[in-house]
Amino acid sequence: MPLFDILMVLSLGILAGTLIGLAIGFLARRQHPAWEEMSREDSTINIALILFFSCACTAVLAWYALT
Repeated sequence: MPLFDILMVLSLGILAGTLIGLAIGFLARRQHPAWEEMSREDSTINIALILFFSCACTAVLAWYALT
């Protein structure tokens, strides 16, 4: 797999995962306009959502690119 394809899969996976994680955090009312306004629990949940969905989207895109 060429380097450009690897970088494209990583960047698109991270972008899509971040958007999905932020959207779910917003719909769950765990986000505030400023980072300082969120409690430690809310910010931890948002970070966990973003990391999980970034990894999941990257894995799905990598699987699709390899098949």
